[in-house]
Amino acid sequence: MKLWQKIVFVMLLVFVIAVGVFVVWGETPLGPAPEALAALQSDSRVQVTNDRWLAFLPAGAQPDTGLVLYPGGRVDYRSYAPQARAIAERGYLVVIVRMPLNLAVLDASAAADVFTAYPQIKHWAVGGHSLGGAMAANFAARNPVQGLVLWASYPAGSDDLSSQNLAVTSIYGSQDGVADLDTITGALSRLPKGTVWVELPGGNHAQFGWYGEQGGDNPATLSAAEQQRMTVDATVAVLEQISSK
Repeated sequence: MKLWQKIVFVMLLVFVIAVGVFVVWGETPLGPAPEALAALQSDSRVQVTNDRWLAFLPAGAQPDTGLVLYPGGRVDYRSYAPQARAIAERGYLVVIVRMPLNLAVLDASAAADVFTAYPQIKHWAVGGHSLGGAMAANFAARNPVQGLVLWASYPAGSDDLSSQNLAVTSIYGSQDGVADLDTITGALSRLPKGTVWVELPGGNHAQFGWYGEQGGDNPATLSAAEQQRMTVDATVAVLEQISSK
């Protein structure tokens, strides 16, 4: 084998190994915790389906307002089931989309298929946690939606939503060690002037889901249950706002 052939072979081998490592990394996400798995069962209040995506529909109701939720980077989509269920109990459709390799950046347009599948929904919001929130903002910047909910997240520098007629709420924890306050509020100029900012005193990054601790995060001084109750309340406020339009 000639020298150049050996070099090409080594480069290809390194590339294949790198791709394999990346795939394994993506396919071994954080969560879901037992609390999340317990929220996957249908009951008299919420009907849960887990096919192409994870959907929560208030039982016996026909909502006209819905939320598409993008999971955080390398977090199992089921880790957000308790919050989605709690929002559905308030009368709204909530759909958590699955992402290739558990990375929303690989399918930022996922909400479009959900919109098509639920033509009865007249008012749509998108949202997400961390990387999922950034990709939801990316979708909102390019598609007609009425609301955007950011959980410990912010739009990427290329996504300017400041001139859009969009109900936006940014929810963040004061103890977040992954998406710090300066970074989140640094996106102020890329969001509409009427954006609502909700700080969760003592909340951290990982407690926006049920998947356990996360590297680089700070310990929370707020309980997970309380952080998620406050998150649900602030999210529902956006859905209430857009449903009245």
